[in-house]
Amino acid sequence: MKPMLAELSRFVPHTIAIALIIFVAYLWKNRKKLRILDVIAVTGISTALVAVATVAITTPVPSTGGYLNLGDTMVMFVSMLFGPVVGAFAGGIGSALGDVISGHPSWAPITLVVKGIEGLTVGYLAKRLEGTPGLVVAGTIGGILMVSGYFFFEYYAFGFTNAYAELPGNLVQAVTGIIVGTGLAKLIKKMYPGIENLI
Repeated sequence: MKPMLAELSRFVPHTIAIALIIFVAYLWKNRKKLRILDVIAVTGISTALVAVATVAITTPVPSTGGYLNLGDTMVMFVSMLFGPVVGAFAGGIGSALGDVISGHPSWAPITLVVKGIEGLTVGYLAKRLEGTPGLVVAGTIGGILMVSGYFFFEYYAFGFTNAYAELPGNLVQAVTGIIVGTGLAKLIKKMYPGIENLI
């Protein structure tokens, strides 16, 4: 394991605990306007969905000790469907749990931040932009943030060559996330028009 990643693995429980505290504080602060139990249920299911998609199919990247996965498909899907709060939590925590489960726990802290920002951004924009073009724009901006977040971290931790080696894989993850996430979100919204109002 690379020294930077070994150092980061010590912070996995702390980063997950901080994310949980922020989520609970957000729910508490907004308890009068949110249906708390619905939000918790949807967020839990969405988090599990992201974690499972993250570990279902993985391809190792030896230069950084990371791996490519299908987690972005579900990060974008749940963010487009349920908005920024569910997107940020499920994207960050679900992906970080996927890292831990798949044997890459040292990546969990950076993944929590990068995928949390991706989910937050996609969810926020998807709620404000109309139709399929809006979902594609939301997914594209979220994908750019995800790819850049990992690239800058890898550049700092492993140097330009290794960061550049993982760039094509992260781009494929982003594009796959946009296509699958948008397609699924459109389908579910069409089949169950009231689902967005669930939370």
